[in-house]
Amino acid sequence: MIIGIGNDLCDIRRISKTLGRHGARFKNRIFTSSEQAYCDARCDPAACYAKRWAAKEALAKALSTATTGDLNWQDVEVTNGPSGKPAIILHGAALDRLTGMTPKGVKAAIHLSLTDEPPYAQAFVIIEALS
Repeated sequence: MIIGIGNDLCDIRRISKTLGRHGARFKNRIFTSSEQAYCDARCDPAACYAKRWAAKEALAKALSTATTGDLNWQDVEVTNGPSGKPAIILHGAALDRLTGMTPKGVKAAIHLSLTDEPPYAQAFVIIEALS
């Protein structure tokens, strides 16, 4: 059963300008140290950051409810498995929100798809309740 779905489209050029203007201040506010290390090692860091930004926005939409408050962006971490498959790890309030919206007796699974076709990056998130 799907309990949340979200998507987001991000302009890579906007993230590139923000990185140029605010640099470490922007990175440290939005991205975990692991995300920063991963993106900074890529040949196009701005595209990498844009995909992660889109994933965080899509996840926020998937977790939203009528009583949703703000998320701490650091509580949503985008990772990649050995094959490169993207995944989301939740911490703090984001994890609490997921736990609260997951029906009793089931486990939540977060599915993430990332893509980019410059100048855009896109993310889709589906939160599934598994019995």
